[in-house]
Amino acid sequence: MAKLFNTRSMIFTLYGDYVSQYGNVIWIGSLIRLLEEFGHNEQSVRAAISRMNKQGWVKSQKNGNRSYYFLTERGKARMDEAAQRIYQIEAPSWDGQWRLLLYTIPEEKRHLRDELRQELVWSGFGLLSNSCWITPNPLEQQVKDLIKKYDIDAYVNFFHGTYEGTKENKDLVEQCWDLEAVNERYSQFIQAYSQKYIIDKSKIEKGEMNDGNCFVQRTLLVHQYRKFLFIDPSLPKELLPNNWLGDSAASLFTDYYQILKEPATRFFESVFDSGDINV
Repeated sequence: MAKLFNTRSMIFTLYGDYVSQYGNVIWIGSLIRLLEEFGHNEQSVRAAISRMNKQGWVKSQKNGNRSYYFLTERGKARMDEAAQRIYQIEAPSWDGQWRLLLYTIPEEKRHLRDELRQELVWSGFGLLSNSCWITPNPLEQQVKDLIKKYDIDAYVNFFHGTYEGTKENKDLVEQCWDLEAVNERYSQFIQAYSQKYIIDKSKIEKGEMNDGNCFVQRTLLVHQYRKFLFIDPSLPKELLPNNWLGDSAASLFTDYYQILKEPATRFFESVFDSGDINV
């Protein structure tokens, strides 16, 4: 079977959708077995989990001659934030406040600036002007965590308030985010998965899909939908265009996920081993 998607990215999906529900710990052998379903071999899984260890997402612990990997606090926080956004059925309401983050990180710390930009985009901030990022969402805690993580308190200022300029709030949105492109991606998702949902629902009802197949389809569904975390800023409904498809995509995802959930979980549990390690 050809390898489906990047190994490290698939491991993140498995931790987010399965392992995090079972204490955040998994035996490397279980992880290897699960990823075999997507064409990943033992070598690629071990290499990917090793990189995640070095990057601070997971840690390892021995139990006899077996190695178990568990999410760090940083990893747990990222999974929790992702889950909150993935399983959100519709856009939140807005408190009318904008949050502004400005930084002046020195050139010799360019690597910090680049990493911070990636984190801000992932959290849903938009670039208003050079080194000035905005969001309508209450991300105060995430900002505090980023400042602490990168030790950049001396270079960052953070404000919130209302927009008092001559433009409309939606004009700011158009300046910071390409929602038309995001909407097109949602349209593609709906087109691709509407038919798959109907077909798989019928197969499951007739007993024509085994637990392993459901595990693969549920994981791939989450993996594809998770990509919207990197492009959709999760804006409040008051700031979204009238033809926004995000809510429809979320409903389709939820319906499809629910029919796959029980059999997929059975397959996962048949392979899963936590070693009774508590972290």
